Amino acid sequence: MAGTLYLCATPIGNLSDMTPRVVDTLREVDMIAAEDTRNSIKLLNHFKIKTPMTSYHEYNKVEKAEQIVEWLQSGKNIALITDAGTPAISDPGEVLVGKCLQAGIAVTSLPGCCACITALTLSGLSTRRFCFEGFLPSDKREKKDVLEELKRETRTIILYEAPHHLKRTLAELYETLGERRITLCRELTKRFETIFPTTIEAAISHYKENEPKGEYVLVIEGFDRSILKQEQQKEWEKLSIEEHMKIYENQGIERKEAMKKVALDRGISKRDVYQALL
Repeated sequence: MAGTLYLCATPIGNLSDMTPRVVDTLREVDMIAAEDTRNSIKLLNHFKIKTPMTSYHEYNKVEKAEQIVEWLQSGKNIALITDAGTPAISDPGEVLVGKCLQAGIAVTSLPGCCACITALTLSGLSTRRFCFEGFLPSDKREKKDVLEELKRETRTIILYEAPHHLKRTLAELYETLGERRITLCRELTKRFETIFPTTIEAAISHYKENEPKGEYVLVIEGFDRSILKQEQQKEWEKLSIEEHMKIYENQGIERKEAMKKVALDRGISKRDVYQALL
């Protein structure tokens, strides 16, 4: 029988956050696939885990994933760990998970630390709806496109950023998104953990005087939904109600339902739509 791939969340700072279930699993599996074996050996030594490791990282994620799948198919149980946090979140583990599922191999996740969720809960911003972008692309054109997509994103936005790129990223966020509330979280769960709720403009000023240190999670306020709705209404109002109706009817939507949608889009009553169509 094929083995199982275990996605094992590891601490993002404080080693006490390691769950007993993860410790037991790492001891029991046949092999541990680690993002950086030099970093992970410190974690394994701390918990007296002697299981052999193999490297699995961004630069070998495709070919090594195929090899790991072969090991799993031969009956080995393998745990996947990242340097910190939950595997497959902004991490090459997503490739391995995809290949395992395609091959019909069982995959299970042992939950634990995740920097983006930890930061979101500490941010003071809305947690009901959020989107996670991880690190922005390094390619300038691609990064510009992503930022433009985020410009009208109404959900709370979560980004990761390295200290040496923080100033530039804040400037790009201000240029594209404008002034927003932002909470900068650094060194989460570590000794010098800092939660800094502010605005993008104020953050830019702050880091002109204070050099960024540590890994950052940026939690950014989404675009105001009421403003977005007003903008959308103005666009709809450029059409006549008859033209607006045809858009929905051409999609196969029944006339009565189309009238409801038109009324909602334009912020008017269904009766107003009916009267305009007489």
